[in-house]
Amino acid sequence: MNAEQKIGIFGGSFNPVHLGHLLVAQAATEELALDRLFFVPAAQSPFKAENHAIAGPLRSQMLRLALAGKTHCEVDEQEIRRGGTSYTIDTLRDYAKRFAGARLFYLLGADNVAKLNEWNKASEMAALVEFVAIPRPGEPETTFPKPFRGRTLKGFPTGISSSQIRDRVKAGLTVDHLVPAVVAEVLRNKKLYL
Repeated sequence: MNAEQKIGIFGGSFNPVHLGHLLVAQAATEELALDRLFFVPAAQSPFKAENHAIAGPLRSQMLRLALAGKTHCEVDEQEIRRGGTSYTIDTLRDYAKRFAGARLFYLLGADNVAKLNEWNKASEMAALVEFVAIPRPGEPETTFPKPFRGRTLKGFPTGISSSQIRDRVKAGLTVDHLVPAVVAEVLRNKKLYL
């Protein structure tokens, strides 16, 4: 691979994908000059009790629908295929091997940065990628703990969260303008999160 290639990795539950995720993808692609951005839906986060999670293949399907036409973005289902608890280190090792010589960036919520040293194989992760914090509106720039290298995205911070969307669906409220129209349709047709 070209040593100049910049690859973004955006891990998460995407339960469901929403417009905040898409704005993050746009900001990251622009600010980091990414060649490609991979959305990697987790099978099961080690930090979240996903009692509201829908099946991985359905979350992937909604991601694919939401990313239709975005040629620089792709869905990578490796964590779902592996099953069980998703550890970021396994995914990062795969990307370091597949894109040897490329510059790798891992996107994560700014609220997770302080806990990076608690992640599985934290030192190895720190050596493999540069971390990119996704801030919430009004949050200060994130300070990364040693040995992590990182920066904070500047553009499009949003207060939209997947848990808010699930709560709104359960309460019978609209999620139009919070999720892509095709995702809202899937949520309605499959009666998800009710």
